Amino acid sequence: MVTLVPVSGLDDSQRDLFAGYVEVYAAAGRALFGEDHSAWGADELRGLERKHDRQTLAVAAVERDGEVVGAASLVLRLRDNPRVGFLSLAVHPEHRRRGHGSRLLAWVEEQAREAGRTVFMGETEWPAGGTDTSGETFARRHGYAPAQHVLRSTLPLPADRAALAELGEGSGDASTPDYVLETSLDGIPDSWLEDRAELQRRMSTDAPLGDLQLEEEDWDADRVRGEYATLAAMGRRVVETVARHVPSGRLVGYTQVQVSPETPTLGYQQDTLVVREHRGHRLGLRLKAANTLAVMEQLPELTAIRTWNADDNSHMLAVNQRLGYAVDAHLREWQKVLG
Repeated sequence: MVTLVPVSGLDDSQRDLFAGYVEVYAAAGRALFGEDHSAWGADELRGLERKHDRQTLAVAAVERDGEVVGAASLVLRLRDNPRVGFLSLAVHPEHRRRGHGSRLLAWVEEQAREAGRTVFMGETEWPAGGTDTSGETFARRHGYAPAQHVLRSTLPLPADRAALAELGEGSGDASTPDYVLETSLDGIPDSWLEDRAELQRRMSTDAPLGDLQLEEEDWDADRVRGEYATLAAMGRRVVETVARHVPSGRLVGYTQVQVSPETPTLGYQQDTLVVREHRGHRLGLRLKAANTLAVMEQLPELTAIRTWNADDNSHMLAVNQRLGYAVDAHLREWQKVLG
């Protein structure tokens, strides 16, 4: 008999239960990708749970002997996207095909409905050359439709420093003196905050979204400052490069790589954006090349950077290919709209 038990990483009395909850996600990732999987660590999840701009609800599926065999969570953003519930769930590979996934999904969907959310979003992954067995069977059976297809790509490190330096400096139109690049490690200057907030807002409107029913996000300097405080509390290293438009003095593009203490040799590429008004100068390529070089200089223990891009984001995929990234996995965003 399996019991669903609400769990919080911030409750010291549930430390062992939470460790089992985290391990289920890790085991599910290992079943797909071996040790090359991506998973949040316990301390990182605690850091996310402490964030003030969201509410996180989580549940563990627990056997009579105390073994955690399934895990699920619901994230409710409080500053934007008030219709959306962001769901995740996993069942330990040794305990699948017993209905645990359906029970976990029913739990998180009920919490989302009670919170007034009418759009449910989740994701599935699979290795290149494989098939999305979880999504095609489980997600569709429970009323979810594919909303976006994302390609995961990896760049082995160290990469060619001379080539990165040349790309980062730009040539021809890309070397226009109207733009300069600036890089920061483990935090950003206060002078960047206002512009970074605007860039983060534009990321929510300018990036490809497929059929996802996501709305414009609400960002200000305090929220950006809070994001960096959360990353520091989680023990994540951050390398970020921005593009400044010299005539106006404003930041018009950025790219960021984070490194988790759980996987200290792997960098996770986060957002890369150049606002529409300043595209056409190969700033995206310059930003990523310069930031990759900075990552290699500041964090030489890294052996790879991993990134995710919508399959219809042809420009960024071409940038990645130019830098040496190769597609090694797929991710699918699933969506269920009530009513």
